[in-house]
Amino acid sequence: MNIVVCMKSVPSSETKVKINSDGVTIEQTDVVFEINPYDEYAIEEAIRAKEAHGGKVTILTLGAATATQNIRKALAMGADEALHLICENAELADSSTIAELLYSAIKEIEFDVIFCGKKAIDCDNHQLPNRLAQLLDIPAVTAISNLELTTESGSAKRNIEGGTELITVNLPALFSAEKGLNEPRYASLPGIMAAKKKPLEERQVSMSNEKLTILSLELPPPKPKGRIVGEGPEAAGELVRILREEAKVI
Repeated sequence: MNIVVCMKSVPSSETKVKINSDGVTIEQTDVVFEINPYDEYAIEEAIRAKEAHGGKVTILTLGAATATQNIRKALAMGADEALHLICENAELADSSTIAELLYSAIKEIEFDVIFCGKKAIDCDNHQLPNRLAQLLDIPAVTAISNLELTTESGSAKRNIEGGTELITVNLPALFSAEKGLNEPRYASLPGIMAAKKKPLEERQVSMSNEKLTILSLELPPPKPKGRIVGEGPEAAGELVRILREEAKVI
């Protein structure tokens, strides 16, 4: 079974974001980049599928040259090879452009299954898996919480409001991973050493025909300081007045 995992390198969720002087990108000095958390579930599920059915796992990443470090982490987890589409201004790309660039690479690869995270935590768009599947003309099941694969089909469960949805599709197909699909493994020392020798192809790519342009970025306004309106039951009336007249939430 040949499996492709689309992986993104994103700023750590603990990063203190600063906006560059250009007003449209974030300052990357001292920023720690990590594998997108939802993509970690996708990588783990791909490795488990390979362990069950044989074959290989290919990591596909679009991003700056600095993404190489996280690609090696994915190889250390158990992936077999990687393709890095180097694009230094990838953070400005919209979901449609990213899908088209990934599609141009994937269509040259023999695959049975594609795994993605359900979203990237930096952009939070939820669009890439469906856009990519549409370009490849294959079925997509997104935000899956459970998956059973055979060499010919996949049965996936999704959590929906009030219940669970079961969807079965024929391969080739694309699945995007939700939190809880599995527990991603840590890279072992032998895996880290082996990752240094695994194939990692690099290609320079450029964006074109972008459909979305970032005009500006701004940080959310600081939260107002709290205030004490009184003590005990006597404060209830003043609290209600503030909530109604000032906060306007009731």
